[in-house]
Amino acid sequence: MAYLMLAAWPAICVGLFARFSVERALIWSFLGAYMLLPPVTEFDLPLVPAMDKNSIPSVAALVIMVAFLGLRPSFLPRHRITRLLIAMMLVGAVLTVLTNTDGIVFHQRIDLMPIDFPVGMLPGLRLIDTLSALASTVILLIPFFLARAYLATDKGLRELMLAFLIAGLIYTVPALIEIRLSPQMNVWFYGFFQHSFEQMVRDGGFRPIVFMPHALWLALFFVMAMSAGAALMRDATHQTRWRYMLATAYLVVVIYLCKSLASQIYMVLLLPLILLAAPKWQIRVALAFAAVAILYPMLRNLGLIPLDLILAKAELISAERAQSLGFRFMNEEILLDRASERSLFGWGGWGRNLLHADTSGEIVTIADGRWIIVFGTAGWFGYVSQMGLVVLPLVLMARALRTHAAEDLSPMIAPLCLMLGFTVVDMLLNDTLVPMTLLMVGAILGYAERLTLPDDSPRTLFPNGPVIGRRKGGGKRTVM
Repeated sequence: MAYLMLAAWPAICVGLFARFSVERALIWSFLGAYMLLPPVTEFDLPLVPAMDKNSIPSVAALVIMVAFLGLRPSFLPRHRITRLLIAMMLVGAVLTVLTNTDGIVFHQRIDLMPIDFPVGMLPGLRLIDTLSALASTVILLIPFFLARAYLATDKGLRELMLAFLIAGLIYTVPALIEIRLSPQMNVWFYGFFQHSFEQMVRDGGFRPIVFMPHALWLALFFVMAMSAGAALMRDATHQTRWRYMLATAYLVVVIYLCKSLASQIYMVLLLPLILLAAPKWQIRVALAFAAVAILYPMLRNLGLIPLDLILAKAELISAERAQSLGFRFMNEEILLDRASERSLFGWGGWGRNLLHADTSGEIVTIADGRWIIVFGTAGWFGYVSQMGLVVLPLVLMARALRTHAAEDLSPMIAPLCLMLGFTVVDMLLNDTLVPMTLLMVGAILGYAERLTLPDDSPRTLFPNGPVIGRRKGGGKRTVM
């Protein structure tokens, strides 16, 4: 069933584009896959990236829009720094492969013999792996490019917010079932459980996971849905506002039942900001949170993050949560030491960025946050380019506030910036750079480009036709 759903999703995308507008079909091609397709499962084909619930909708949406609809999305952002960051991601993917051609061999020493016996190894990266690395980077960026081209309008932003809200409300049904009966949806539909069941048990009950990779991802998903509901409620008319108010209040209760402390904190911070703060302050707060998150590795290396104080505060809330946070910090320290050995371009794939037992090759560390995964696999080059691309739209929106009044902006853009800013913070804890995140990044970037850069509509060499002579009155005479 899992492989059948993955294989059938391109056909479902065709149906979406045949029935709905480009904006709505594009959003639900990614959002539906994120909600319904099985995690972990993938088609592992030779010489190409693994095709899973993240990559299949990206390729399907691009092929449908270009081959069937005749659309031509631009793959060249208008801002120079954006182009530079994308170029760095592509070049960095190649350089990571070229600097990791050596294999990693694991040895076991026999006490009675003064020699080490090889017991296993991680293969070095081959030149042909550059094709897979480049393809992975391009597929990762497809949602970003498509959203920049087709969601960077007030209509596109509203469709994105409405989709978040509707999807969140729909997803509460299986989530509440799992809260009551234990996480079983993935087992019932796909025949396997996608994570450690022990991590789904919390405070005498269960945390829902449905078809997400982890319960923490699902809780963040509900936070995004709640934020979208609050944004739509603030902009709604008096007659419809109560509907969004009830939906937002309902999602607040569901987030509480998800038993994720981080998401509960996001909820407490986001809700008053979206409902009460001026748009310019929402964008500034989003940029501030994202800046702290992207500077976190540098602050960790300099010892400026008060880890002991953070753990002490967490201990006051819950000993179990403090233990979990301490385990994350310990793994980060180990993986930072590992990454520092190849800090520029990283260790590449195959689990080379992780720490392995010398005698067996067994992985002994866990990489949770997106930042430590990127830092270990792609080094500083990859980290700066990838995380810089995520945060740059917030910088451009903050810059746009200098020349545009809040009344001239879409009511959805500031809340969407807040949602992205808090998602970047969550990347310190989880690998939540999913296609829906990149849809937000692309939509915000495209909207910021429209505000801060000149119009990029196509221009002909001769706007009034090719000039072949002039009339006595000075007017241009053209072929047509």
